Amino acid sequence: MRSALEAADLAKASGKDVLDFVRSDAKDIIIDNMARQLQGDISYEVNMPNISRRGLLQTAPAIAILPLTAAITGCEPPERPEGIPISKFNKKSTAEEVTAGIDLTGKTALVTGCNSGIGYETMRVLALRGAHVYGTGRTEAKAREACESVAGITTPLMLELSDFDSIVSAANQFKATGAPLDILICNAGIMELPELEQVNGIEKQFYVNHLGHFVLVNNLLEQITAAPQGRVVSVSSGRATGAVPPEGIQFDNLSGEKGYEPDLAYGQSKLANVLFTLELAKRLESTTATANSLRPGVIPTNLGRHMPRWKVIALDTVGKLFTKTIAQGAATSCYVATAPALDKVSGYLFDNCNPVRAGGYTEDREMAAKLWTVSEQLTAGYI
Repeated sequence: MRSALEAADLAKASGKDVLDFVRSDAKDIIIDNMARQLQGDISYEVNMPNISRRGLLQTAPAIAILPLTAAITGCEPPERPEGIPISKFNKKSTAEEVTAGIDLTGKTALVTGCNSGIGYETMRVLALRGAHVYGTGRTEAKAREACESVAGITTPLMLELSDFDSIVSAANQFKATGAPLDILICNAGIMELPELEQVNGIEKQFYVNHLGHFVLVNNLLEQITAAPQGRVVSVSSGRATGAVPPEGIQFDNLSGEKGYEPDLAYGQSKLANVLFTLELAKRLESTTATANSLRPGVIPTNLGRHMPRWKVIALDTVGKLFTKTIAQGAATSCYVATAPALDKVSGYLFDNCNPVRAGGYTEDREMAAKLWTVSEQLTAGYI
């Protein structure tokens, strides 16, 4: 098989696209680990430092595999749950397109992680449609800068998801306004920390991506149910099925000390987002509020800043064949948060602005109930 540099040199000499050479050589490669990786959603940092010739050569097999893997993972139509509205939108739809004609004047929303990526675009579009959006950032300065850069009514909140005291403080600031909360979008997160990191003895991705939002939602449930039709929207990932431990949630290894793999730990936290939403929807059945989760797609954001270099290079090369823009990546969040057709839809997973049955453990109600109980224990004193 040619190296990536050789393919680039040949393409340049012949005036052809390098992908033609890459696809040609990829036929002889066994698709194994990359297939598992790319069944999930991957976000990555676009701006990279200079890559050495040796580093690029090392990524050649992964680069060659990407086009074939992308085709394999997208070749089958998704399974749809029965009785749930299907929209006209798809993976190319943008956040502005899916909210066109929707007036959110008088409604209040809260978006975590508003200072970059799809969180910023989600805040921008909701504010554009008339909502008063509370945008959170890890620092007040980051949240304020983001909020002041968009048109509409926005309010910055400092919220650090790895600090329960910070989360409760932010929730209390919102409660002090006396306003109901029409939309809560749990968007912020971290991904694939290369080494095991813990917060209060718990693996950090699970702590931040799941437990942090668990505390936030539970602290704002009264405000959510006080809205005419409150909505909780959890941003998950294809990793919730594409890269998780064999048993789903590793309840006996939430510390990560019995074994840690960055991608599986991230996938576990994203599965937790889906299961949390599933159980929350059950607990909201007697109210007008709803809870749904979603897969945003493969999007170039800084979420993947901890990913191994070979993944970043591969995705920044041919991965662009199947990535979404940030405007497209925020579409499903905005659709699930605002679509009138979903006012009574709760407990479902969405992808490309439509409901899907993703399989794996995403509909495991017993696991969802256990996760809720364990999460209550781990967050005691804060909810």
